[in-house]
Amino acid sequence: MSKDSGTSGAIYGLGLIGAAIYFISGATSFWAGVLGFLKALVWPAFLVYELLKYIGA
Repeated sequence: MSKDSGTSGAIYGLGLIGAAIYFISGATSFWAGVLGFLKALVWPAFLVYELLKYIGA
């Protein structure tokens, strides 16, 4: 385990909070809010997928 794992965890945590606010603020119902929270948990996967699609890998 590297010494930087705390920093990367903090960055992921801030990203999680930001993504949750973004997805939940656009929700029009309770279940859309739940789906938004689930999306916030896996936002890095969406980011990497779109990045790889953009660079054509």
